This record gives sequence, structure tokens and C-alpha cells, in this order.
Amino acid sequence: MNPGTELVAASFRDPHGFVFRRDSVLYRQVNEVHRPHLDRFTESGLYDRLVADELLVAHEDVDLSLAAAPDACRIIRPEEIPFISYPYEWSFSMLRDAALATLRIQELALDHGMSLRDATAYNLTFHKGRPQFLDTTSFEILPEGRPWVAYRQFCQHFVAPLALMSLRDARLGQLSRLYIDGVPLDLASALLPARARAKPGVALHIRMHAKSQRRHEADDAAGSGKTRSFSANAFRGMIASLRKTIERLDQPAGASAWRTYYHESDHYSAEAAERKEALVRAWIDEVGPRTVWDLGANTGRLARLASRVGIDTLALDVDPFCVDEAYRTARAENDEHLLPLVQDLTNPSTGIGWGGRERTALEDRGPADMVLALALIHHLAIANNIPLASVLDELARLGRWVIVEFVPKDDPKVQLLMQNREDVFSEYTMERFETVAGARFRIQHRAALTDPGRTLYLLGPR
Repeated sequence: MNPGTELVAASFRDPHGFVFRRDSVLYRQVNEVHRPHLDRFTESGLYDRLVADELLVAHEDVDLSLAAAPDACRIIRPEEIPFISYPYEWSFSMLRDAALATLRIQELALDHGMSLRDATAYNLTFHKGRPQFLDTTSFEILPEGRPWVAYRQFCQHFVAPLALMSLRDARLGQLSRLYIDGVPLDLASALLPARARAKPGVALHIRMHAKSQRRHEADDAAGSGKTRSFSANAFRGMIASLRKTIERLDQPAGASAWRTYYHESDHYSAEAAERKEALVRAWIDEVGPRTVWDLGANTGRLARLASRVGIDTLALDVDPFCVDEAYRTARAENDEHLLPLVQDLTNPSTGIGWGGRERTALEDRGPADMVLALALIHHLAIANNIPLASVLDELARLGRWVIVEFVPKDDPKVQLLMQNREDVFSEYTMERFETVAGARFRIQHRAALTDPGRTLYLLGPR
């Protein structure tokens, strides 16, 4: 690797090329082994079609002298995505849209005599409100008569987690965090309920696929494995079957404790709610952040105060139903600046994969210019026993500016959290909050929402 070059850890496994940074600029090196495939990719019109359909991140060719290592045939500079998210952070609808985008990409590739040689969900991320493909070197010239080499990978990364989320429990999307190479099909088959057998696509692409996989592994071990010819019609039929299977998976069933939060009236009067929104809007305007992270965003109502004025905004919440509703609302409104993600703030995404660096921790993808922590502090301090000082330390790591709401102990929502619990939270007071906040931030503004009641703060860099 040439001096001054930083390899992006997510791409180190690919012999066809890799992604690197030089002088903070992102590049992709394509190695000589991939030259015929990249030439076909561009000359066939496939690249132009995918970019025009907003399925692929655009790139431009740059001088080969920028190569980071020997054996380069081309150096490209892709459009840089401001925030990379991962499949285990997506809701059901997000993962389904990413799966359908992958299948559409494969269909277009077939139209141009090409195919995807891998179908990992990590080849996509969400950009401008939709899933977009990132990996230029995933495209290969269509091998005549060969089955789709990425079929198992697609099933593990998309079909299995979607089926588990739809038919068993929405929270099982988190299995993708544990199994970075995709949810094993035998595990998915074991976890699926009996009623999954009534869904032919699920039975075919998970249960029967898992059995077939075990049989082929045994044949390979015995040296009797055979390769069968696979026609173009069979290829397209497989893609159509996968699409139908995914489209027929329903939204996950289950109850959310928080989807109706904004419709409740026991913690805010109409006047207090309007004042809160007005203050958040005014303080966002005052600071002028380019990025906002809303922590505990629920369905994204307040996050949209930022995204609707063109600020790139994350809406983070632990409830997958709330995140899914936020995403579907953003999609319906064509909000290109809102990215809802599933995040447990008490156990956020950490670095995973080889050396713990293939997928980046949430904290290392920040800090944001501004963090919103609205109606959140009491959940962390009371429900999760996290000291106020630790809460403010984390807020300082995640954002340069913070809008935070302090909810006093006599608030109905705090009283509910403390029900049937010993009150060991003597330090949970407004005075203590202002002390620990003032040690880490400058208290720019303070505003009461109710009297007596909740207080909103704008905290800025010291």
C-alpha cells in the first residue's frame, strides 16, 4: 500500500479491487483481474442505466497514478455517501426495499449480459431515501449455463431475516448483527413457525434450500458433487420467484409500546407540545447544523423538523415498529434527508467483522453537528440506571450541539418508570443535571415547557 493511503476495512476481502482514502478523498481501485468485467459493465450501458434509475452510486474515472497498490487497471472516485448504515440497523420495510432493489439490479444485469457475483446486503446502503448499490466490482460477465452464484448469499442476507421478521418477530432482524455473512438457512428454518410451510416461496428458498445445501455439502465432501447447466430462462425464473416471495411477506405483526406516543396527552398540554416544537425548530435554525441525530426519535415527528429543511437527519430508535413507520412516512413524503435506523442507545452498533473494523461503530460514524435528546434522559437515567454524568458524556461524544429535554422526577412518565421501584435516584435533579451539563457544554438556552415541569436546553461547545 502506497504511503498516505488508508484502506477502507469493509473492502479488504475483494480480490477484484478495494476502497481507499487519500487526502480524505474516497477512491476505489479496480484490479487487472476485473478489467473485462468492468469494460463490459460500462460499454454495455448497464452502468448508465443503473445510475439513471438511482440504483447505483455514480462514479467518475480519475488518473491511474492515484493507484494505491500494484495491479490497478482503473481508479474511480465514487460519490461519497454521508452516512453508511448497515442491514441490522434497518427496519423490515427498509430491508425489503433493499432486497427488491438487489433483484431489480440483477434483472437489469441479465439484460446486459452480466450478473451479480455476490448479493450481500452490505453492498447497499440508504442514500437520498432509497437503497443504493455501492460495489462496482460485484458485476461480472454472465457465465453461460452456470447457476446464480449469489443465490445462497441473497437468501441468507435477505430472504431469511425478512421471513423471520415477518412470520416470527420483528426483532429478529438483529440476527444480521450476529451473523455478518447472513443468517444461516438451517437456523432460519428451525426458527420459522409451522405456518411458514404454507408460504411456498419461504418453503422453497429457506427450508428446501437448507436441506439442499446440506446434501450438496455432503456430496462435495464425498467428491461426488455435480454442476448442472442453468438456462437463462431458469435464471430469470429464480429471480421472479425470489421477488414474489419477498413481496408476499407481510409487515411484522406485534404491538409497539411507543407508536402512539405523540398522540398521548398525559405528559404534554397542547401548548407545551407546540412550544417544544417551536423551540426545537428555532434552535436548529440558530445553530444551522448540516447533520442532526435524533436519539429516541420514535416515529420521527421531531426529526422531520430538521430533515424537511434539507438537513441530513438520523432518526434512531430501539423500537423496530416506530423505525418502520418513520421510514414509510419518509418514503411517502419523498423525504430524501431522513434516515430512520434501529438503535438501542444502551447497546448501540459496535464495530464488527474482521478485527472489529469491517462495519463501523455508530459512534465512529459521528459526531453529528447536533443531537436531539428529547424525552430521553429519564429513560436512560431511571429505567436503565445510567448516571447523569455518563449520559452527558455520551451526548458529548455523539454531537457538538445538543438539544436536551429534562423531565423531572414528579412527571407522570418518570413516576411510571419508578413504579414498584425503590427511589435510589437522589442525584436525578435539575440542579445536578445543569451541573454535569455545564461541565461538558455551554448552556446556551434554557426554556420551561410546563410550569412546573419539563425544561428544554440548548447545549453548545465550551
